[in-house]
Amino acid sequence: MKKKLLSAIMSVAMAATLLVGCGGSTAPATETAAPATTETTEEKTETAAPATEDAGGKLIKVGIINNDPNESGYRTANDKDLKATFCEANGYDAQFAYSLKNDEQIAAAQKFVQDGVDYLLLSAADTAGWDSVLKDAQNEGIKVILFDRTIDADPSLYEASIVSDMAKEGETAVTWLAGQNLSEYNVIHIQGVMGSAAQKGRSGALDSKVAAEANWNIVTQQTAEWNADNAQQIVQSVIDAGTPFNVIYAENDDMAKGAVAALDKANISHGVGKDVIVMGFDCNKWALEELLAQNWNYDGQCNPFQSSYIDEIIKKLEAGESIPEKTIIMDEKGFDASTITQEDVDNYGI
Repeated sequence: MKKKLLSAIMSVAMAATLLVGCGGSTAPATETAAPATTETTEEKTETAAPATEDAGGKLIKVGIINNDPNESGYRTANDKDLKATFCEANGYDAQFAYSLKNDEQIAAAQKFVQDGVDYLLLSAADTAGWDSVLKDAQNEGIKVILFDRTIDADPSLYEASIVSDMAKEGETAVTWLAGQNLSEYNVIHIQGVMGSAAQKGRSGALDSKVAAEANWNIVTQQTAEWNADNAQQIVQSVIDAGTPFNVIYAENDDMAKGAVAALDKANISHGVGKDVIVMGFDCNKWALEELLAQNWNYDGQCNPFQSSYIDEIIKKLEAGESIPEKTIIMDEKGFDASTITQEDVDNYGI
């Protein structure tokens, strides 16, 4: 059984374009995060079989807590992937709650517990503060599955965790940057939402390197909360101050895009062989195309397609089977503008 699960896991990373489900379109990115809201999936695919219904035809009730789908291209793809799987045609009665604020997410989780969902799926805005509501869920017999991000809670409070290794993402990126062999690194570090697993992992690797190397310097380190406009303002302020820099380390693609807008406005060259190295994360297709054009230098993959992993786990739990792996780590890459190919853009762009 373990081999079957691992096989399914290895296949999903390459199957993003083959997902079959019930739709669930998303709005284009906006500048501000929406408050926590809930919705029920309604669209159906007639050919999809209700594979997860029980013998009586009862739908499995799932409460899904996620970050705002307009937060980034990554989150839009992640939300669309979840809606494609957790729908009525596939045997689910799913409700979704969105917020970038931890307290609003916790309130949404408490409501899902009161509503008596069967499963609580969680991508936490912050790693802390989840113990109480997860204990309440456990007391009510509700099974919790983490996706995308880890939390600081006892593993006994959740069934499984399907996550990216954010620390490894940061380490891979910083190792790549060190390999550029600059005489001096003057880095504008644009952070994501503070306290999130993605921010901690991607910041931690850079912080450690800067502390260890005399020729690595942080010019400024500020959060843009995943937002392109905020990132542009941060970089513009450094340019206006006349402070030298030669690296943009942005913790997602949207913030890298905003940073580049400030560089372009100031006629500062960027990309392969240019004045400023540009680094992002998430591997949006448009971002990988910037690498292919050598306007950016590096992009770290963060795999958003986790729903098939979760669906497989729920099927096993419904069948009374054990889950052999408590934590499932997504397989992810880092892409260099000097070596990326069109095939990479087509296969890994989200």
